[in-house]
Amino acid sequence: MQKRTIWLLALISVLILVIAGCAAPAAAPAAPAAESGGEAAAPAGEPFKVAIVMPSTITDLAWSQAMYDGLVAVQEEMGGESAMEIAYSESMFNVADAAAAIRDYANDGYNLIIAHGTQYGNSMFEVATDFPETSFAWGTAVDTGKDKGYENVFAYEANAQEGGYVNGVIAALLDESGVVGVVGPVEAGDAKLYIDGFATGAKATNPDIAVNISYTGSFGDTALAAEAANTHISAGADVLTGSAQQVVGAIGVAKEAGVLWLGTQSDQSSLAPDIVVANQVYDWTGSIKDMIAKIQAGELGGTVYTLTLENDGLKIVFNDGYATPDEVKAAADEAIQGIIDGSITPLAE
Repeated sequence: MQKRTIWLLALISVLILVIAGCAAPAAAPAAPAAESGGEAAAPAGEPFKVAIVMPSTITDLAWSQAMYDGLVAVQEEMGGESAMEIAYSESMFNVADAAAAIRDYANDGYNLIIAHGTQYGNSMFEVATDFPETSFAWGTAVDTGKDKGYENVFAYEANAQEGGYVNGVIAALLDESGVVGVVGPVEAGDAKLYIDGFATGAKATNPDIAVNISYTGSFGDTALAAEAANTHISAGADVLTGSAQQVVGAIGVAKEAGVLWLGTQSDQSSLAPDIVVANQVYDWTGSIKDMIAKIQAGELGGTVYTLTLENDGLKIVFNDGYATPDEVKAAADEAIQGIIDGSITPLAE
């Protein structure tokens, strides 16, 4: 009897082991959650989401297009739409509408929201207060709100006076009448820096040249820009320049009159290949890539980015459709090197 009992117990033990071996394996312990830099870092496998609110269009050949082109270039470098999503609101002349768009993008979970204009600053900071885990950027500006406790705001600017100086040198060398004209928008920001640099470069090259400057008071009124261009040409200007999206109107007038044009912000050669000589082009790709890298690493703001000739954020691009004399290109290169090495100050003291 005792042997039979022992045998039964052994048999039961074997059956228990067989049943246990047939059971599903236990789930592996959950991996510890990775430290998150906040909602601004896109989860693995999802695209990094960037939204931009801008005062003009993505095809304005000026301020807005320069930033949009930079975003598209970074998107392509990252691997396309599957890696980076771009949304935009253009022609946001009304600041209240822009504020609503900024907030909508934050509510929709965008990782980086760019308020592309200083007029949007107050609205952007208000939204940034409510969305501390979302990154924001604005320009041209140097205020990231650090002194007010913000940790999720980037700022960016362009030393537009540098390319302005170079364009001024080019203008003075190509000018034959002794008069050049400038069509400015509002006397502020990178527009004023560009114009002041242009005047300095032209005067440094030809102290006797007359640099006639007018401000339309608008960034986007092409009719006013065209009127200003006509006024400059009537006063004898044979070379023109200007800033902001309004310049489409001025370039049209210059083309009809056969007057040379020097551009800034974006490459404007396509508007008038016969008369556009060169352009200072804003290249925001380096700034955009650094913002994204910082956000993905958990650093949501606090950096100010400045485009310069030295860091290739500013580029002087000659129009292949215009036969710029070699000596003019050489003088432009010399001016660029002088600005980079500090031997040339692009703003008059």
